[in-house]
Amino acid sequence: MFKNVVAPIQAWLMSQGRCVGCGKDLSEGKSVKHKYGKKIICSCGRIFIYNTKNKNYRRALIEEV
Repeated sequence: MFKNVVAPIQAWLMSQGRCVGCGKDLSEGKSVKHKYGKKIICSCGRIFIYNTKNKNYRRALIEEV
């Protein structure tokens, strides 16, 4: 049940280009080139992948870290 409440909020934050943990703008994070686009590391430590084709963010999978 908790996941049903949190997932839409996290999806909305990522669509706005914000971190799901601290709410900071992901464009301020450290950017590293990655085979799927850009790997963004937020100041709170969460890792995101920015897909340059679709222009959207998603959380990085364990094997992408």
